[in-house]
Amino acid sequence: MNDHRPLRHLANRRRLLSRGAAFSGLAAVAGLSPSSAAAAQGDGNLLQAVLDRGTVVVGTGSTNPPWHFEDEAGELVGFDIEMGRILAQGLFDDPTKVEFVVQAADARIPNLQADKIDIVFQFMTVNAARAQLAEFSIPYYREAAALLFKQDAAYNSAAEITGNGSRIAILQNAFAEDLVHKGVPDAEVQQFDSVANSLLALDSGRVDATVVDLSTARWKAAQSPDRYKAGTDSWGPSSYAAAVKPGNQRWLNYVNTVLHEAMAGEQFETYQAAFQTYFGQELPSPLAGFPFEYSNWAAGSGYGT
Repeated sequence: MNDHRPLRHLANRRRLLSRGAAFSGLAAVAGLSPSSAAAAQGDGNLLQAVLDRGTVVVGTGSTNPPWHFEDEAGELVGFDIEMGRILAQGLFDDPTKVEFVVQAADARIPNLQADKIDIVFQFMTVNAARAQLAEFSIPYYREAAALLFKQDAAYNSAAEITGNGSRIAILQNAFAEDLVHKGVPDAEVQQFDSVANSLLALDSGRVDATVVDLSTARWKAAQSPDRYKAGTDSWGPSSYAAAVKPGNQRWLNYVNTVLHEAMAGEQFETYQAAFQTYFGQELPSPLAGFPFEYSNWAAGSGYGT
């Protein structure tokens, strides 16, 4: 997992790019009332407990765009927030029937295990160690390392910039040089104490590009298209998924069904709109007929030829 650890460091420091602190209008984990906390699982049927309660309690963050942050009106928004609303839509036919609980990243699994929340949507990277403590849904986003360029840069990808003795910025961490060199082997790596400062280095021309998460690169390019562009390639992929407390298979099955249909079925337009808003990328609609999820298998097997 060494390829992915730098990405987690980058994600943990995204708060430096956000405007505000924790969303003041949400329940703090420590102050959850008994009525708003996740129901005791007793018979293991959390799905029914959530339906009976009439709201789903979602653990998330508030300082990491484009995943979860405050908009200009102080409302919590972001791609993780949209995933929570998609789940509420499936449960109650009402995307507002969700209570977001702002929590620190290191509280995600403990709050699940303590039944303080029903589910986590908080750009949580799937790995084998975490899967021993929480159960993961199907992925709803695939993260990676990517380059962010100034809009007028002569290069558009890691492949194009390789071989040009480029200077590339990155958030300082033990794996920074290795991560950059996996994408651009000959780069001169310059490490900074925050993502914000790596962006300042890019803005001032001290570096030719900065390595950030792909989602961050797309977000910055979508927000400031006259200033930035995201690299067209990426490397070091990892998966973001929802997390639930182990031992409730019906609840996990339900979450997987809702997410699958958001990405491939009747709720696709909602997922597609969120992807466009937060990543600046218009997803093509899933093809009808043979399920596209198996398209790689179909291509390899000669299906349909």
